Amino acid sequence: MTGKELMEIAIKARERAYVPYSNYKVGAALLDREGRVFSGCNIENAAYGPTNCAERTAIFKAVSEGSTQFSAIAVVADSSEAVTPCGVCRQVMAEFFDPDTIIYLGNLDGKIVETTLEKLLPHAFTSKDLTMEGRH
Repeated sequence: MTGKELMEIAIKARERAYVPYSNYKVGAALLDREGRVFSGCNIENAAYGPTNCAERTAIFKAVSEGSTQFSAIAVVADSSEAVTPCGVCRQVMAEFFDPDTIIYLGNLDGKIVETTLEKLLPHAFTSKDLTMEGRH
């Protein structure tokens, strides 16, 4: 699946966003290594802490359905530049993505930036940091 095709799925997912407070809709489409796609949108809450980003919605949806190996994710929003994941989403990606997992960042004007988890979150905190092997 191409980045453009994945981005089109993310754009459709964006339309399902529940954003009564910010009106900032974000969509995501996550491709697993078996070729399945899991979409997600951001879901807000009046108490901002429980709000969930589109990227995490897609990842949690995939994991809840038994998928934990991923090839790529596309994230899109109506922004002037390609949208970028927040720090919490980057950390969740680090839990499930390899450092070289492709991440497509886009906007509704058709801009798509291709990057990787390693570039978005260098020196990520991972399970290795919880073992004696990972400690310095």
